[in-house]
Amino acid sequence: MIEEAVAAAFRDEWGQVVATLIRVTGDWDLAEECAQDAFATALERWPRDGIPDRPGAWLTTTARNRAIDRLRREAVGAAKLKEVAAMTYEPTPADDSGALDDDALPDDAVPDDRLRLMFTCCHPALSPEARVALTLRTLAGLSTAEIASAFLVSEQTMARRLGRAKQKIRNAAIPYRVPPAHLLPERTPAVLAVLYLLFNEGYSASAGADLVRRSLSAEAIRLARVLATLMPDEPEAFGLLALMLFHEARSDGRLTTSGELVPLEEQDRSRWDRVRIAEAEALLEGALRRRDPGPYQIQAAIAACHAVAEQAGDTDWAQIAGLYDQLYRIAPTPVVALNRAVAIGMAEGPEAGLLLVEDLAASGALADYHLLAATRADLLRRAGRHSEAVTAYREALTQAGTDGERSFLQRRIREVSA
Repeated sequence: MIEEAVAAAFRDEWGQVVATLIRVTGDWDLAEECAQDAFATALERWPRDGIPDRPGAWLTTTARNRAIDRLRREAVGAAKLKEVAAMTYEPTPADDSGALDDDALPDDAVPDDRLRLMFTCCHPALSPEARVALTLRTLAGLSTAEIASAFLVSEQTMARRLGRAKQKIRNAAIPYRVPPAHLLPERTPAVLAVLYLLFNEGYSASAGADLVRRSLSAEAIRLARVLATLMPDEPEAFGLLALMLFHEARSDGRLTTSGELVPLEEQDRSRWDRVRIAEAEALLEGALRRRDPGPYQIQAAIAACHAVAEQAGDTDWAQIAGLYDQLYRIAPTPVVALNRAVAIGMAEGPEAGLLLVEDLAASGALADYHLLAATRADLLRRAGRHSEAVTAYREALTQAGTDGERSFLQRRIREVSA
């Protein structure tokens, strides 16, 4: 029971503990290390003293005290020690060049330390990949391996990337705050990318026994709501929130009772959350009225096509294929190309989709990505090319990262082999 309570506290409180410690110490590595020590201390003390009424406050206090001890041992200046002990650190109102900026948002305008941390991670001095990876590591507590899987790179590559990002923040003295209003637009795409990757890691975990990690997707939705409130004139913030809600509305139908993945066409649509779908439709409609469509609004429109179809056979695949054409023009990534191939395969026939998938496979852009092999297998199955489909399903099985995905692929192999 204690281990479960600590695990739950980690899911719920890690980002807040780390974000608070970064704010009061200014040291990213120290914040992570002291947060880890606090959770280790909880495993030692909670069995003896009981689970505290407010686990997050207990963990933050414990981590803060550990930071004080560390700073004292390292003989940091007395002024810094006093700041940490009092936890009243206020970031310097400087712009990204270091000059004073009276337009900076006041500290109380930011409703959550985690959002402040997110914007700090998304500073333009960092590479786009580093911005997203660093936020996922510090804010969500994802392991280096999990983030590497999300980026389709090796764990060693991701570890080096995270280390360079932290060093860049230290060397450049990047301020820990939400930037002034005139700098928000250049930071927003990276912040949105962070939220969507965080949501995806919760909605469809990259590795482990659990295919779905609800706490992560819920945290992404919560932060997306905060961001939309902070930036009411940014249609992509509302588009992303709508996209998340469309996906989350289908969560109860995505898995069997044993945790196996249920493909979209086989899901019981009566289990979809119609309240969430209605909210998502309203958010998307409001965003599209601004006539500035971006990738998240287009993806939300694609999700809406699935949400409004009462049965799988009612899905307007021609419209979805057209939306993917539009999305690929503004975001020509390999994953978008793969999803576009699926839509075209459903709209025009599996052989049309297979041609695109084969070209994508030949490019090597998605090597070792299990969904490429799984998509090819599914199109081969639909085309009646069963022996080839079994081979592709087996390839996907060797690359899948979660037990639920592997179980689904094994079922497909049995079905097609029969």
